[in-house]
Amino acid sequence: MPDILIIEDEKDIVETLEYNLKKEGMKVMKAHDGNEGIRQAEGKIPSLIILDLMLPGLDGLEVCRRLKRNPKTSGIPVIMLTAKGSETDKIVGLEVGADDYITKPFSVKELIARVKTILRRYEPTIVGQPAKATLKFRDLEIDSDRHIVLSAGKEIDLTAKEFQLLHYLAENKERVFSREQLLDRVWGIDVAIETRTVDVHIRRLRDKLGKTGRHLETLRGVGYKFHV
Repeated sequence: MPDILIIEDEKDIVETLEYNLKKEGMKVMKAHDGNEGIRQAEGKIPSLIILDLMLPGLDGLEVCRRLKRNPKTSGIPVIMLTAKGSETDKIVGLEVGADDYITKPFSVKELIARVKTILRRYEPTIVGQPAKATLKFRDLEIDSDRHIVLSAGKEIDLTAKEFQLLHYLAENKERVFSREQLLDRVWGIDVAIETRTVDVHIRRLRDKLGKTGRHLETLRGVGYKFHV
């Protein structure tokens, strides 16, 4: 039974989400500010976090940053919930590590559907067991059993979504995928800002991988591939 942590200061929204998540057989944890949310996430690792952007004190962006920087909580998928709906706001949310972004007012049914989809996608990291437990290249090793990436012998700290994207491309090396295909196969949801989501995650992967980031090739106007 998945544990969902709701970090939200609006009581009505919390009650609505709690009721509907429990109806779907999920357990609910609640925090009404950012600091309490971080404490709860570190104390009992939830399956997924629903995080409001506009929180008293520590805002949602900073909460997400801190969670993704902490190896203990970096693999927890995050859905950002906010009244800010501009593309810039969505990009910033994704850049700090959010997996999805839903704008208020929202459909509870849609949110529950996205929660379920993300939970399925995270299943072994959470999504179905990869064909090969470890993918090895000359200067890069991707171990899906231990959720570890070694770049030139150095362990790289990736979020769960970054790991999934890298593993999917590497497992299908030399195959070109459009941004839309990657959204469908790695995220499994129709993300509101569509292709920019993929670009943000590819850029973060390249930054973290350093020299071995050259494996991630951009084919302008087409998409991305993992080149060996």
